[in-house]
Amino acid sequence: MPKTTFTRAEIQSFAQLSPFELKDKFIQIAQEAQADKPGQKEKSQTQMLNAGRGNPNWVATGPREAYFALGYFSLSESRRVWTADDLGGMPEVAGSGARFDTFVRQHPDLPGIELLQSCVEYAVERFGFDKDAFVHELTDSTIGDNYPVPGRILPHTEQIVRGYLNDEMFDGKPPAGNMSLFTTEGGTAAMCYIFDSLMKNGILKKGDRIALMVPVFTPYIEIPELDTYGFDVVNVNASLFTETGVRQWRYPTEEVAKLADPSVKMVCVVNPSNPPSLALSERVTNQIKDIVATANPNLLIVTDDVYGTFVEDFRSLAADLPRNTLLVYSYSKHYGCTGHRLGVIGLYDDNVIDEMIAKLPREETDRLNKRYGTLTLHPERIRFIDRLVADSRQVALNHTAGLSLPQQVMMSLFSLFDLLPEGQAYKERIRGIVRQRLELLLEGAQMKIAEDPKRAGYYIELDLLAEAERVHGKDFADFLEKNYEPVDPLFRLAEQTSVVLLNGGGFDGPEWSVRVSLANLDDLDYLKIGHHLRAIFNDYAEEWRASTA
Repeated sequence: MPKTTFTRAEIQSFAQLSPFELKDKFIQIAQEAQADKPGQKEKSQTQMLNAGRGNPNWVATGPREAYFALGYFSLSESRRVWTADDLGGMPEVAGSGARFDTFVRQHPDLPGIELLQSCVEYAVERFGFDKDAFVHELTDSTIGDNYPVPGRILPHTEQIVRGYLNDEMFDGKPPAGNMSLFTTEGGTAAMCYIFDSLMKNGILKKGDRIALMVPVFTPYIEIPELDTYGFDVVNVNASLFTETGVRQWRYPTEEVAKLADPSVKMVCVVNPSNPPSLALSERVTNQIKDIVATANPNLLIVTDDVYGTFVEDFRSLAADLPRNTLLVYSYSKHYGCTGHRLGVIGLYDDNVIDEMIAKLPREETDRLNKRYGTLTLHPERIRFIDRLVADSRQVALNHTAGLSLPQQVMMSLFSLFDLLPEGQAYKERIRGIVRQRLELLLEGAQMKIAEDPKRAGYYIELDLLAEAERVHGKDFADFLEKNYEPVDPLFRLAEQTSVVLLNGGGFDGPEWSVRVSLANLDDLDYLKIGHHLRAIFNDYAEEWRASTA
């Protein structure tokens, strides 16, 4: 294949973009490569394969069917109160549980009704709900006729989601104490709210030192660089190799030890990681626990665990360090529901953030009391988790805060589905999907990765420079570094094969690494991507051999 038509200077300029913005450039290049050109007899038949975005191409149909069945029951509850053409009333609490049972018996053929019944029965049994109160929360919320009350999360939803997180994020063994939850518009909103509220409450100040466990989801890199924060960022690098040219994507002890510096106020980690897609090892978790117990007891931890369900026996840092950790979780990837925007922040009631707020200097306390003074006569008693809610609506609109109620119902049904046998079987199926795609990608690319039982496999990050050294030696790797920009392979892929991948350097990974999403294309597409990647790699090898002949 020929070299890319872009000059090295042009490639250098584009490489300054965020990987998600650079992705749009690759898509444009791939589309132009497919378009009709003057003198070209036929339009290119090459299909564009965009493995740059993590939006999965599967959806959980069962809980969605249950949701739509619930919608019919909810409308019947509304029409029962008031019927006038297209006008209904607000569902009533009294007797709603019995009316639900009647509705189920009268509509046995309604798609999703059996799963909906199973979800309701399971919730009542496991969490000890009053059936009328629970069914009314479901129906009234599905209708969406009220503001969220409380704004942080609905009472029954909180217990259900907490049960889901206990089982899936804490391996069924949650720590002692109560974890309060705040539902958000996806994990992205959760990130924004956390950074904002920590600053608003004086826990973090502009220019403070924070740590990032890298490679990491790009917004965790870019947000601290904004002039609002201007944080001094310390990178904890995953830099271990199992053998020459085979990167392990694990954190050496000396890298994790950077967190022992008391000047490091906070560390952000995506666990399992994005893009390497590996859960933290027990060794690293134990080292962080030891650091918190000794050298840096007030270290704040933000752990983004969206991919946790893809790892067997996953256990979040929030389970082992509940006092120090803010848990961020999103339903988007597991259930194929990125459009629903379902996220949650979890914080244990006994936590160091509330302790630090209580110990702030008088001047800071007075400032915060004024900020939150319109909400209560005792603003100093407002917990940080509730300050997050108020700050999400600029305090003044706290009375209308909260995730939309139909979305909270969907979150409850996704959670209850997972807690049933059907949901566990679904979980195994989607785990198998990403494993199969990873195997096909590696087969096509003829590349080797380290075996790891903690691999989620939702993404894979391939270090092309390490692969160059593994296959052809150090001289070939040096040739690539000297003659090409690290994103040159991605330009060639887009222009010559219509394959779109992201640059790993944009995630603070090795500059010559590429990130492949294993979630959003058909299985055999990953075999094709692997073949294209190997062909590009072989082209570089031919150029290197020619240069040394």
